[in-house]
Amino acid sequence: MSRELWAALLVAGYALLCFACWWRHRRRHALAQADAAALLPASEAGTPLLVLHASQTGAAEALAWQTARALHLAGLPVRVLPLGQAQPADLAGARQALFIAATCGEGDAPDSAVPFVRDVMGRDDIDLGTLHIAVLALGDATYAQFCGFGRTLDAWLLARGAQPLFPRLDVDREDATTLAEWRRHLSHVAGSSDSLSWDDQPFTPWRLVERRVLNPGSAGAPVVHLGFEPLGADLPDWQAGDLVQLQLDDAEDRVPREYTLASLPANGRLELMVRLLRRDDGSTGRASGWLAQGLALGGSAALRLRAHSAFRIGDNAARPLILIGNGTGLAGLRAHLKARQHAASPAPAWLIYGERQQAHDAHYADEIAAWQASGVLAHADLAFSRDAGNGPRYVQHALALQRERLVAWVDNGAAIYVCGSLEGMAAGVQALLCEVLGAQRVDALIAQGRYRRDVY
Repeated sequence: MSRELWAALLVAGYALLCFACWWRHRRRHALAQADAAALLPASEAGTPLLVLHASQTGAAEALAWQTARALHLAGLPVRVLPLGQAQPADLAGARQALFIAATCGEGDAPDSAVPFVRDVMGRDDIDLGTLHIAVLALGDATYAQFCGFGRTLDAWLLARGAQPLFPRLDVDREDATTLAEWRRHLSHVAGSSDSLSWDDQPFTPWRLVERRVLNPGSAGAPVVHLGFEPLGADLPDWQAGDLVQLQLDDAEDRVPREYTLASLPANGRLELMVRLLRRDDGSTGRASGWLAQGLALGGSAALRLRAHSAFRIGDNAARPLILIGNGTGLAGLRAHLKARQHAASPAPAWLIYGERQQAHDAHYADEIAAWQASGVLAHADLAFSRDAGNGPRYVQHALALQRERLVAWVDNGAAIYVCGSLEGMAAGVQALLCEVLGAQRVDALIAQGRYRRDVY
């Protein structure tokens, strides 16, 4: 076969792949529009019940849509709204409102809810005496301010005169028992003695086909690269920024563990980047220990994909990307870089990433070098905290050395994506952004969807 024919076949195959990706995106968009239309009732259906979500990792948003669909199927008019977009008139015009609120770090509001906290909760002239509410607060009991923002929101609503439909529920890492209580209460709200119809997606078996240590010889805990393929099913669809939940086969603890996806469907497998958690007493984390050491190659894990709209590319597909992260936060950034790699005419990307030692912890160094060589990455600034020398020690230090470039990229329309540890890295980056760009501009970037974080 001639080279010309081979080239033609390759071009045709690539065009077919691009068309398939475009068609899947268009179909998802159409389904999302249909869902939204179904939950925007006709005026004669009555005042809609508001379902408001404040989400950092997408869990609160997913629960909000699940709640809204269940109530809609029960015959109630429902309107779903991000809390950050809610105005006093939205609350004053509703009779009932459900608030599903996550907490970021030690009691902070999720990034998406900052406008509501600043512009609405900061006012003392709002009367909610005719509004009946219920609050589902999501959190992690290992933090001192467990469900801190949900508690603050609930207290503010009650102080403004809102009447509780039932007491606030605090959920520890999507605990199934508390979520079942939420659903029972909502059955009464819907006026039904029967359980509402909930569309929980099932966990499905995936085979572990690859596991390798990314940081042999590191002073830190092992970081493993994991590859999974679905058992007896086609590879499902997901996007860069999405998450996967792991269900351990243990009756003692049925709470899913979540990990940011490090690959795309186009790569042919689901890939994760997991650090083995080692406690002071020598024990390992149950989920990370099982993934890094316990699960045999060829064995199966129960996984469930979850969309994370707050960290997807969204309207930023044509924008330059500033990708900032540390440790296993590189997983989410890697997925976005892979998406840029497959784009027809990608806008430039800039990676700022930190780890311990360059000799042992330069994860996916070959890929980063290849992205630089191909032009997918315009810049890659790396910081290694344990290396001696004059280089930047932490991610925020690497970013501080490029203040002029940061301003120029943001002025040129760049979006900023941060993935990794909340304490230290993300907090340091936030402080630097506010120092260089100004707090008001950072707030504007959040409101525009140009500053997105997947932090933990």
